[in-house]
Amino acid sequence: MWLRLIVTLSCLFISTASFAHGTDQHVLGTVTAIDATHVEVKTPMGGTVGVRVNKQTRFKEKNNPKGANVPVVGDRVVIKATKGDKKNDKLLLATEIHFSSATRVPVPLQPVAVP
Repeated sequence: MWLRLIVTLSCLFISTASFAHGTDQHVLGTVTAIDATHVEVKTPMGGTVGVRVNKQTRFKEKNNPKGANVPVVGDRVVIKATKGDKKNDKLLLATEIHFSSATRVPVPLQPVAVP
């Protein structure tokens, strides 16, 4: 009897925490195309995800979070988005776009000798 009660209460408390996360989705990847109304992101799995952008979308650069910069093609992004307003709308609507510039590490000219 007590075991059933404990298991039931545990399931209730665990499921409550999952509802607190909200309905937001996250998109991680590299920007392949961007304009004033949408961003296309290539994910690490190789797929492409289209995300709509509107006036309420906030852009936050890694090194300058209060700046007014927007990402460019090649930048790494993490997009916090919600599903579209319409039922059959496949595109996501971005609420926040966190990005960092795509900087490449230069390749050393000479191999480094390891003692």
